[in-house]
Amino acid sequence: QVQLVESGGGLVQAGGSLTLSCAASGSTFSINAMGWYRQAPGKRRELVAQFNSRGTIKYADSVKGRFTISRDNAKNTVDLQMNNLKPEDTAVYYCNTITAGLGPVQYEYWGQGTQVTVSY
Repeated sequence: QVQLVESGGGLVQAGGSLTLSCAASGSTFSINAMGWYRQAPGKRRELVAQFNSRGTIKYADSVKGRFTISRDNAKNTVDLQMNNLKPEDTAVYYCNTITAGLGPVQYEYWGQGTQVTVSY
């Protein structure tokens, strides 16, 4: 079992910045991928940024050049630095991880979510 706790959400004006943090605990030795998703009301949940097990980073096209994901494997944390925020970035942001089980078995976990609101 892996537990994910997000922090750092809040209210910011357009053009401002926020940094989200996610701390993983439990069976963290088996983490294969870790990153951030977001979901706005009435919209589907979408990938924002993610590390895979090889360290490859994937960003959503809408956040490239504005958001930066970083990790500290020793601390089992992943951060999302969000710059030049836009109103369309308003959403609940969720930390996500995929862990390895026995052999090829994998499991997916989600944090509780943290609200990011960007005003005009």
